[in-house]
Formats: sequence, structure tokens, C-alpha cells
Amino acid sequence: MEIPVEEESPKRFSLPVDSEHKATEFRLFSAAAPHMRAFHLSWISFFTCFVSTFAAPPLLPVIRDDLNLTATDIGNAGIAAVSGAVFARIAMGTACDLFGPRLASAALILATAPAVFCTPLAASPASFLLLRFLTGFSLATFVSTQFWMSSLFSPTVVATANGVAGGWGNLGGGATQLIMPLVFDLIVTAGAGKFTAWRAAFFVPGLLQALSAYGIFFLGQDLPDGDYAQLQKSGDKHKDSFGKILSCAGANYRGWILALTYGYCFGVELTIDNIVAQYFYDRFDVNLHTAGTIAASFGLANFFSRPGGGMLSDFVARRFGMRGRLWTLWVVQTAGGLLCILLGKVGSLAASVAVLLVFSVFVQAACGLTFGVVPFVSRRSLGIISGMTGGGGNVGAVLTQVIFFRGSRYSTESGITLMGVMIVACTLVITLIHFPQWGGMLWPASDGATEEDYYVSEWTAAEQEKGFHKASLKFSQNSRSERGMRIIGSAPTPNDATPNTHV
Repeated sequence: MEIPVEEESPKRFSLPVDSEHKATEFRLFSAAAPHMRAFHLSWISFFTCFVSTFAAPPLLPVIRDDLNLTATDIGNAGIAAVSGAVFARIAMGTACDLFGPRLASAALILATAPAVFCTPLAASPASFLLLRFLTGFSLATFVSTQFWMSSLFSPTVVATANGVAGGWGNLGGGATQLIMPLVFDLIVTAGAGKFTAWRAAFFVPGLLQALSAYGIFFLGQDLPDGDYAQLQKSGDKHKDSFGKILSCAGANYRGWILALTYGYCFGVELTIDNIVAQYFYDRFDVNLHTAGTIAASFGLANFFSRPGGGMLSDFVARRFGMRGRLWTLWVVQTAGGLLCILLGKVGSLAASVAVLLVFSVFVQAACGLTFGVVPFVSRRSLGIISGMTGGGGNVGAVLTQVIFFRGSRYSTESGITLMGVMIVACTLVITLIHFPQWGGMLWPASDGATEEDYYVSEWTAAEQEKGFHKASLKFSQNSRSERGMRIIGSAPTPNDATPNTHV
């Protein structure tokens, strides 16, 4: 039997909200607090972290001459840049669950900024690798970005919010391909030598990253109704324990599957960011500026491709529910894998650029589609599930680079083709995801299963007696749209549903 959810006195927000005070609309050109202000703070900060992490690849032809880097050194540095965030993303998810995305994000960004400022001091391959490793920890801000959006936007628009915030943050991977060569050229024009110029250029991403952290800390807000510490002190939010949220996340197999599949969409994107400029520079004998421009085109597609994936996820869910989200994710990511295979096969510059552009749209849209599913896997352990999935992206990038792009075992074009085969194979496991209340790709919903059954089961009977599960009840009621238009009328629905609140 459902326990009725008590309604609080109405609060006023600039956007229409549901019973959790999550925004039911996504207004891109608004900066209204707390929903849209947090959106802009999150994508801008993630953007700066991406610029910092991938500031080195577009300047590698100069850096490798200065530090005498071998092909193996360059491969190891690329792996180091994305491997640091593997466990950092899981830790970030835990920190978001326990302390809130505002403090977790600002703290990590400030903690990693010194590594960016110290990169100009690199004097050997080992020190260069270490600094790229430490800088890469900042990519864990992706988890706080997705957690924050899932905490502020209703299920009907959450994939759109996640997709745009993540996609525009990922733009940093393409923008840095333009920013760093431009800054480098300006410093050289001012009279500095090449080896001095690349070092001085790193102060730009370091400064941008530090400023974004202060913006989050002073202007952001964790939840629609306030910050974690404030709400826990007033008793309006339960202060959860690490052990409970960890066990809840670890026992949910859907999170593990999404971590694997995300390793072969976002993990592939990270890999391409690391290798694409040097690939075109070496294989097609283009100059540094042209190679950087081609590489930038891949990352800059995030302006619309990842947001498009999130929007597509919300669009198909309105008619087909969660099953539509899963089917669309599988189709788009598999298509991306086939295009990756083709990218490694084409041998002309024009054809390679054309395939790269189309490939970028599909692989990045798959990232947005993935985080159209993630917010529904667990209400109680949203942060850790987000961290597991995000960390899976980095694991995929590390494994792919170790296997296919480290040393001289495979040519770069052969490695790209084999990476495409891995995408197609690993994406098949999406067919195994099944939600009892909504179904999966191949099987419909279980008879009699409800959203309340699924989300309230994350709380023990003792915790339910204390009312800790009330937020999960509200989320259950607000996520009934995932049934889809065809079954929403016939599926079991508990009484006393909580209505949307428009203010």
C-alpha cells in the first residue's frame, strides 16, 4: 500500500516544476535560479576541464620535440590523461550523493587546477605523463554535471538537460584543438620560441578552470529547495550513509551494463580526442593548424550531437517510454560502430574527414542517449550509478588505447577499425536491460509491477517507517511517463498520485 506523499507549502520558481520542484521545462536561454543557473554553471565548468585535459594533444608535434617523446611516451600520456578519472568519477558520484554536486564539483576543479598550471614545468616524458594524469582527474566533473541536472529537471526533460550540459561541456575537447594552437601562435608572434610558447599557453586553460570553480561555489545550488547541508540540518533531507548507497548501486546490474556500453561511446570519444590530430598530421601530411581544425570538428559536433541524443531520448520516451529509450540507444550506438569501422578503411583525406564528421554525430548522440536512461536506474544511488557509468567511459578509453593505440602493434587506421568492431559487439548487451515496471528492448513490463515497487525497494522497512523514502515516492509518481503513451492507461497505478506544480 502506498504511503501518501505530504505536500509542502508551494514555493515559487521561474520555471514550472513537479512535486519534487524539478523543472518540467528546459529553457536554454534562461539563467533563472536555481535550475537554469545550475545548468550553465555545470556545462561551463565541465567545458573548462575538458579544455585543460586535452590542451596537450593539439600541440604534441611541438611538445614531443621539446621533451623527446617517443610514440610509446605519447600513447602512455594519452592513457594517463583519461585513466585518472576512472576511479575519480566513482568517487565523485559518491561525493554527490553524500555532500551535493556543488561542493563536490568546485572542490575537484580547484584541486586539479594546479596540475594544469604546473604543466609548463614538465622537463621529461615522466613528468609530462604525471601532469596529464593529474589533470585528467578533472574529467570527473562530468558526473557532478549529470547528477546536478538529474536533481533539478523532471523525468520528462532530464535527458535533454543531461545531453545539452554534457555535450556543451564536451565541446571543450574540440574547442581546445582550436584554442591551444591559436594561443600558441599568438605567443610565437609576440616573439617567444616554440618551446617557450607551448609552455606559456597552458596558463590559459588553468585560469579558466579555476574561475569556473569559484562560479559554482558562490552561485550554484544543489537542489531546487536549497543546498544539501542546509536541507539536512533542517531535517528536510535524509543524510544517507556511504555503505547503503554503495550496496544499492552495486546490486543493480543495469548500472554495470551502462558502464560497459558507455565505455564504447564516450570512451571512444576520448580516444579520438587523443589521437585524431596526430593521425591526420602523420597519415595525410597536413600541417599542424589543419590537423587541429579537423580534430576540432569532431569535438565541436558536441554542440548539437550529444544534446540531440538527449532530446531524441525524451522524444521517443513520450510515445514508447523506457523501451523506446533503450531501442534508440542501441540503434544509434551500433550505427556509430559501423561508421568507426569505415573510418579506419577509407584512405583519402576528403573521405576520412566526411566519415569522421558523420561518425562524431552518432557516437556523441549515443552518449546523450545513455544518460537518458541513467537517471532512472536508481533514485537512492543516482550519484554512484552516474559515476559508474561515467567511469566506464574512461575504462573503455584506457583499454582501447592500451590495446590498439599504444606502441606499434597496430597502425592507427587498423586500431580505429578494430575499435569500431568493439563498439558493435559491446552495444549488444543493452538488450539485457529490463525494468520490471516498464520492460526492456525484447521483453515487456512484468505483470503488476509499479514504479513504487521498484524505487521504494531501495529502502528497508525500518527506513520506510521513518519516512526516508518519501522522495523516492515522489520520483516514482513523476516517472510514470516512462510507461509510454501506449500502456500508460492500462498499467497499474497506485492511488494518491502527486500532481505537477506550476508556479
